This record gives sequence, structure tokens and C-alpha cells, in this order.
Amino acid sequence: MGSYQTVIVGTDGSDSATRAVDRAAAVAKDAGATLVIITAYHPMSKREQEQARDVLGQESYKVTGSAPAEGVLQEAADKARAIGVKDVKTEAAEGDPVDVLIEKVGEYKADLIIIGNRGLNSLAGRLLGSVPANVSHRAAIDVLIVHTTG
Repeated sequence: MGSYQTVIVGTDGSDSATRAVDRAAAVAKDAGATLVIITAYHPMSKREQEQARDVLGQESYKVTGSAPAEGVLQEAADKARAIGVKDVKTEAAEGDPVDVLIEKVGEYKADLIIIGNRGLNSLAGRLLGSVPANVSHRAAIDVLIVHTTG
């Protein structure tokens, strides 16, 4: 695996995604690669933002825009560094997870995507497509789908 220079992993902060980040960190460490941790998000509507302000007051900034995603990324980056990855980058990007991951492959010139298998074997995943299935179909680079669900 020493040929990998840049590894991308997607996370949403779930237990499944956290296991994928752990595996990505181990692969990046072994390869001496840069690890790029990506999370996709959809911004809150104006109405949702107003409701958050009404309920949370000055603390509403913690749940608007990319703020929740930033917390997920910081936790994942800290974990990757603890595993021993020297070069960790993070990015929160607005959009659909599949679109964001594929776009970031080009931006970071990644040569491996690691993603959890959540949704891969579900009925909804078979009917509508899952993130791991869609990433594996669209990616022009290696994809490692990590078994992260029970």
C-alpha cells in the first residue's frame, strides 16, 4: 500500500463512519500518505436558522452552516493524529456526500477513497443507491469499502 500518496475518507460522525476513519488513518499511516477527512453537509433553511436562534440564542452558531460538521472533522482529525498520521487535512463541503467525495478526489489528487459500508446492503440502498455503492461506481481511483456495520 506504499503507493498511496493521498487518502480521502468521508465521515458524518456516525459510529460506522468513525470506523472508516480509523481504517483510513491506519492505511495512511502505513503508506506515509496524507489523510483528507471530508464531511458533506446541507445548510439549514432560513426558517430552521430562525428556530435555532429562538431556542439557542447566542449558541445558535453551533448548529448553523458548517459548524456541526467542523466538530465532526476535528474529532476525526484528532483520532487520526493519535493513530500516527502525520499529515491530516479536513474539509466540510456543502452538498451531496457522493458528489462532494468525487469532487474532492480531483481537488486533492487523491489515489484512494475509503468509506464505510453503511447502506450498502439495505433495501433502501439497493433501490435508491447508497453512498458506498455510488462512490465505487463513480470514482476513477481505488475505493476501499470498509465493513463498518454489524
